[in-house]
Amino acid sequence: MVDLDTQVRNADLDRWLSSRFVADVQLRSDLITLYAFEAELLGIPTRVTQPLLAEMRYRWWADQMDGVFAGEPRKGHPVLEALTNIVRRHGLEREPFNALIEAHIGRVHGEPHDLEAFYVGPMQVAVRVLAGWGHDDKVVGAGRVWGLAQVGRLDDARSALGAANAALKGLPSDGFPAVAHAALIRPSEAEPLKKLRLTWAMLRGRL
Repeated sequence: MVDLDTQVRNADLDRWLSSRFVADVQLRSDLITLYAFEAELLGIPTRVTQPLLAEMRYRWWADQMDGVFAGEPRKGHPVLEALTNIVRRHGLEREPFNALIEAHIGRVHGEPHDLEAFYVGPMQVAVRVLAGWGHDDKVVGAGRVWGLAQVGRLDDARSALGAANAALKGLPSDGFPAVAHAALIRPSEAEPLKKLRLTWAMLRGRL
């Protein structure tokens, strides 16, 4: 069985690279758990081509959130068990997870990307894990930059960088690895260059 860290590295290199800047081993593992959950959702359309079948799988994940937030995950499922643990320890709320799953269901039925649900909400959750509560408003711009880049709107992403960086000035440095990947708005860049960009972003606290 592939461990969660390897799963995320294979599915989401940019965020895996940014997670390397989390010094605390437990918090890094928590961040990887969030990204592994998202990787599970992202992988469904690659395995199921019919929208209704994909929706059924997403509904399964939605149902599993009952157990996750009740502290009773599906036994033997590493992502659900790990997610339950961090939900309890960090006091995470269910709404961003529900919104993400619903956004995925919308996508398989041809709806536009919901940037807030796909990118802003998960980034806010990641920041809560690393830096605690009270920073949601500081990372909205960074989440939108990341989302715009992911859907191919690179000019819009570049235009949004200034406002995103202004908001990030109030973000504690402990939380910055949860947003640093938004500096990688060129998806085709080689891994060594991505590492350099992330290091520079971390040093400056800017995307």
